[in-house]
Amino acid sequence: MQRVKFTINGKEVEVPVGSTILQAAEMVGIDIPRLCYDPDLSPLGACRLCVVEVKGNRLLPASCVTPVTEGMEVQTESPAVIEARKTILELLIANHPLDCMTCDKMGDCRLADYCYRYNVKESPFTGDQHDYAIDDSNPFIIRDLNKCILCGACVRACEEMTGQDNLSYLYRGFDRKATTAADVPYIESDCVFCGQCVAVCPTGALIEKSMSGQARRWDIDKVRTTCPFCGTGCNFDLAVKDGKVIGVLSAEDAPVNGRMLCVKGRFGWDFIYNERRLTTPLIKKNGQFVEASWDEAYDLIAEKLNGIKDQYGPDSFAALSSARCTNEENYLVQKFTRAHMGTNNVDHCART
Repeated sequence: MQRVKFTINGKEVEVPVGSTILQAAEMVGIDIPRLCYDPDLSPLGACRLCVVEVKGNRLLPASCVTPVTEGMEVQTESPAVIEARKTILELLIANHPLDCMTCDKMGDCRLADYCYRYNVKESPFTGDQHDYAIDDSNPFIIRDLNKCILCGACVRACEEMTGQDNLSYLYRGFDRKATTAADVPYIESDCVFCGQCVAVCPTGALIEKSMSGQARRWDIDKVRTTCPFCGTGCNFDLAVKDGKVIGVLSAEDAPVNGRMLCVKGRFGWDFIYNERRLTTPLIKKNGQFVEASWDEAYDLIAEKLNGIKDQYGPDSFAALSSARCTNEENYLVQKFTRAHMGTNNVDHCART
């Protein structure tokens, strides 16, 4: 692989040819602020927060879309860069609700993090402010366009990750917004409720409805698990507060799916608290179901299955597996059926 040498913050480094300044900085452990940039999405260069100073360049280029060239000299925190970032943040919060004390995204809001980093407490710019109605028509997502910073992450995620292309930019100037086709409420749009837009939103413009008012992000414990709805094996983090699941969060390092999830994986977890869910084994005695221990239930199952096999032969037994099981569990089902029960009568519920 061809490599290129350049200097960043006074240190000479070598990175693969074609790397952007932002990517190169990450490779050597230098953090450059960004709002519109996302490694899973196409680069946009819209927010300009990632600007850097390049020797010989009279402008401050956006590092997320500027490739590294041989001999380039870059400063990521020069006085000019810091001043530019502070001005950008001041412009953003000039039309942004400063209700951080009650915002559900606090603790996971990059806009708030960068304002803290550069000591931006208020904006010197005054003028008209948006007053959009909060859209909670979607059963899973709350959309507050007053907190949208037009980074375009949701638009690109809908197109590039989900392939639905339900979101786009509408209008121009002060009225510009990232919204649904024809600017209809979420519930009336072609949204498939995958929640990819929520996963990439850097502010509180898009939040999970189930987690609203439940916990701040620093109160949440993350428990890594595998989605039970199909055999793909998607990983995600359960958001747990006080021992109770309140939502699902994408896991960037999930080996199968990354941050991508379907509507069932991201929002179909509430069945675990359904009042009709069985929480202990039941055995029918004298025509009535009564609670039993797991050992008692397993012993009864083994006794009945072995009795059927002994009386009627192996082929009297059949196993039907489930798409909601993992590949490993499905393997065990067919292994049990063939090796222990002695029959090839095993099938799968996903047959089409």
